Amino acid sequence: MYEEHFGLSEQPFGLTPNTQFFLNAQGHKEAFNLLQVALANNEGFIKIVGEVGTGKTMLCRKLLNTLGDDYITAYIPNPMLNPAGLYRNLATELGIHCKTRDGINEYQQAINERLIELVAEGKQVVLVIDEAQAMPPKTLEALRLVSNLETETAKLIHIVLFGQPELDRMLDHSSLRQLRQRITFSYQLPPLDAEGTQHYINHRLTMAGYNGNQLFDERALKLVFQVSQGVPRLVNVLCHKALMSAYGKGAKVVEKNHIKAAVNDTDGVSLPGLLNKFQWRLSMAAMFSVSLGLMLVLPGLVE
Repeated sequence: MYEEHFGLSEQPFGLTPNTQFFLNAQGHKEAFNLLQVALANNEGFIKIVGEVGTGKTMLCRKLLNTLGDDYITAYIPNPMLNPAGLYRNLATELGIHCKTRDGINEYQQAINERLIELVAEGKQVVLVIDEAQAMPPKTLEALRLVSNLETETAKLIHIVLFGQPELDRMLDHSSLRQLRQRITFSYQLPPLDAEGTQHYINHRLTMAGYNGNQLFDERALKLVFQVSQGVPRLVNVLCHKALMSAYGKGAKVVEKNHIKAAVNDTDGVSLPGLLNKFQWRLSMAAMFSVSLGLMLVLPGLVE
């Protein structure tokens, strides 16, 4: 739509995670380094937690694309499964074909045998689960049993969980304390800071083919950070809509008013320092209540 107008080869702020646009920002860099170190040291359980939109899925796909030929990966993007479904999905990812669909014991035995084969071939098996907070407690317990698979010298499988903060609250439950104790590496993925947000925007523009002068002016960049609080998904939404607004007006530079237009068109966000309509009504109602109270009290004080 606006790519040609701004000299872009593709849209820079799409919502689909694309590792081509991965930015080695401080938090993502630390998380990625932790993942690499933990897997290199044959750790069994690793957990990465972050708020909605902070880039967990992007980091997950970056990890999957980076692991070399020594690794065999199994990826479960939607873990809202019962224990049998978990074993069935893991078996499918490992190329295992069982005779029955619901025989948990059959799946367990087949998975164990396949893992032993892969480790004997010098492979490390990594199970990566995205949106792990959606996994039912019984399935999390089944996952712990999978992590028990090991030889006398090595783990047969390494498990990486990516999830929202609800995952931590689930793991705090006493029924999952054995699983919680098995997590040897954990990282809380933070949002971007102001400088990181600016770098993120410019990086994505460059990766999308932009090579001109600064496309977002300083006031626009500052407002994007204030509104998004450094959450990459919100940054993408606001910047995409701001580019559309600037394009519609024939502008060559994205300015503050284009960001404001994007904010007004986006649910769940508001301009800093301004009350939305609902807040304004509550504020006015509160003021009216106080005024009415004073009107009722003051005559008595005067008497």
